[in-house]
Amino acid sequence: MSASSFPGGTSLSHLDIYGDAAPDGVCGGSPHMHLVSTEAYVVVSGTGALHTIDGEGFHETPLSAGSVVWFTPGTIHRAVNHDELKVVVLMSNAGLPEAGDAVMTFPADIVTDAAAYAQAASLGEPEGRAERASRRRDLAVAGFEVLRDAVLAGDPSPLEAFRAAAGALVRDRAAAWSDLIRERPLAQAERSLALAQAVAGGDVAHLGEARVQQAAASTGERSFGMCGRLRTYDVTDQENQK
Repeated sequence: MSASSFPGGTSLSHLDIYGDAAPDGVCGGSPHMHLVSTEAYVVVSGTGALHTIDGEGFHETPLSAGSVVWFTPGTIHRAVNHDELKVVVLMSNAGLPEAGDAVMTFPADIVTDAAAYAQAASLGEPEGRAERASRRRDLAVAGFEVLRDAVLAGDPSPLEAFRAAAGALVRDRAAAWSDLIRERPLAQAERSLALAQAVAGGDVAHLGEARVQQAAASTGERSFGMCGRLRTYDVTDQENQK
């Protein structure tokens, strides 16, 4: 992975939350959770909500322009679109979510079967991808409803089973995640520490290396993400792109 000075070793994307309705009548994305990364929404326009399940139960957080909300690893989240909800997404550990740090809340028989999960999660060829994204979302909502209803009834066992299944599902690919973290967020934190120590010692030579960077947005149609139509940004430092 190329070096990036973008703050915090994060990734950045612009997300239009899906506007079509799931079988429960709620418009929005595919419920899922991240196992290592923290995700943040900065709402730029529209209204909606974030439905979450965590260690304290089920929550609904209203979203409108200017809202900033973030959720830590293990938080099952469902983005809900009430009226043209658009958000900027900041994701910790740039590159790690794309490496498999997300598990959708498919029903238990799918989450516990790696082959079945891979088939359910795949969007396949570009043609017909919108329909497959909706089917994938609907399947994740079905599993989400089971987890939500159980925690509301005071039964944490389905949630605990989902967490265990999610961990087993990604365990093999998680071996490579440490390298991704070292290359971006850890390397950046170590660089900041070195600069702080340099300044404390009277050395400000690094200030001569100051540069402005600009992210390049992905071109063409927005891709189909878990929560909506997605435009990503390349936050690699320009001198590392040559």
